Amino acid sequence: MAQGYRPDRVGDQIRQELSELLTRGAVHDPGIGFITVTRVQVSADLQHARVFYTTLGDPQARRETAQALERATPFLRRHIGGRLRLRRVPELEFRFDESIEHQDRIEQILRDLHEEERQRGSEDDDDE
Repeated sequence: MAQGYRPDRVGDQIRQELSELLTRGAVHDPGIGFITVTRVQVSADLQHARVFYTTLGDPQARRETAQALERATPFLRRHIGGRLRLRRVPELEFRFDESIEHQDRIEQILRDLHEEERQRGSEDDDDE
């Protein structure tokens, strides 16, 4: 019976645990604001985990969150090690998830195009 791709399953478990730890307020660092863990990519050998997250705020707040996550990494890794049954807990690497911003930008461009089309359509109706 196929059990699926193990790094994906481990990544999902890590994402759940990190989300729970961060939303519960287990990390007492004021630099960590409102954060959402979007996905976790785990290497095939389960040694490294790239944690993608988004946060609200300007670039300065984003930098502060990145620094706070860097400081909290050993604490988070220890908690994950205690919750997951793995021989070796993966090294955590936090990265800001740019894909959400790219999606928002694409949606804004599409909205602008639709608005432009609508305006052109109403101008054509006025000409008749």
